[in-house]
Amino acid sequence: MLVGLPREIKDNEFRVGLTPSAVRELATHGHKVIVQTGAGEAIDLCDDDYRNAGAEIVPDAAVVYARAELVVKVKEPQPAEIAMLREGQVLFTYLHLAPDRTQTEGLLKSGCIAIAYETVSDERGGLPLLAPMSEVAGRMSIQAGAHALEREAGGRGVLLGGVPGVPPAKVVVLGGGVVGMNALRMALGLEADVTVIDKSLPRLKELDLAFAPALKTRYSTTDVVEESVMTADLVIGAVLTPGGTAPRMVTREMVRSMRRGTVVVDVSIDQGGCFETSRPTTHSDPTYVVDGVVHYCVTNMPGAVARTSTFALNNATLPFTLALADRGYRDAMEQDCHLRDGLNILSGKVTHKLVAAAHGLEYVTPEQALGL
Repeated sequence: MLVGLPREIKDNEFRVGLTPSAVRELATHGHKVIVQTGAGEAIDLCDDDYRNAGAEIVPDAAVVYARAELVVKVKEPQPAEIAMLREGQVLFTYLHLAPDRTQTEGLLKSGCIAIAYETVSDERGGLPLLAPMSEVAGRMSIQAGAHALEREAGGRGVLLGGVPGVPPAKVVVLGGGVVGMNALRMALGLEADVTVIDKSLPRLKELDLAFAPALKTRYSTTDVVEESVMTADLVIGAVLTPGGTAPRMVTREMVRSMRRGTVVVDVSIDQGGCFETSRPTTHSDPTYVVDGVVHYCVTNMPGAVARTSTFALNNATLPFTLALADRGYRDAMEQDCHLRDGLNILSGKVTHKLVAAAHGLEYVTPEQALGL
């Protein structure tokens, strides 16, 4: 199979979908790989690294999209990229379609086969291709939040860990999944006062066993969320409905009740955000203020640490990329129900239930769409 790697064009996105090591694995399996020149240059993966791994370097994205049977990316295709997709071409990347009708319609119109990293599952019910970036984003959320809390950045002027004689910042983490756990670990490491809120009692028990007595755990209700955010210095939004729109945990009224200079970091923004006041931002312009509350809602947070993120992502995606290349998308999905869970769009049909529900579109099961 001919596999294509374009350079990412989203704002300050420097991750790449394939490392030279991944290209070498594909070449070892008998596949050809074309790489857009400069695809990995920003993270010291130069064209010669890819050439030495067996890739052909091509001058621009148009060549990649025109020739490749399988396009491997990191972030959702931008409008210019969607315009280059063609019928029957396989796209393997993060998509986050539930909050993005424009992208959904563009992919449907293209006739491509769109497989989303974030909905590929595993035998334990986890999301193995979302997990590594969730780990990165969770850890980054505390770094970003700590900076935004500084007065010059608009925050309350609070140091997360405090100092002797001065109490630490209060950090509230909404959601105890992969993002939430990594966020609270970082916050506890900085000696902040940390509370995690989740609707799963078993998960709260796990976190309590792992991090008590430093960590406070609370069962999620509207009252608990409202009470907690009113006194917080930093709130991390880390809730997820796999493939669907994130639930709105914090209303506009709750935001109004928060103290001036409080910071919210909405890691759920890729799926629409869990604060009613959230809207997507970029690394170039990461924050804005609503009712005195600083909002950090960057949609590609791990892109800021692109080298670490690229290698972590490739470790997880490579087996699935090889399966798609070795067997073709249809046979690969027939043999692997977990990869099949990643199928969001197939030749003009929506094949993920929550994406269809979010946009009021007809839903076709992956099995029906694939003719299995």
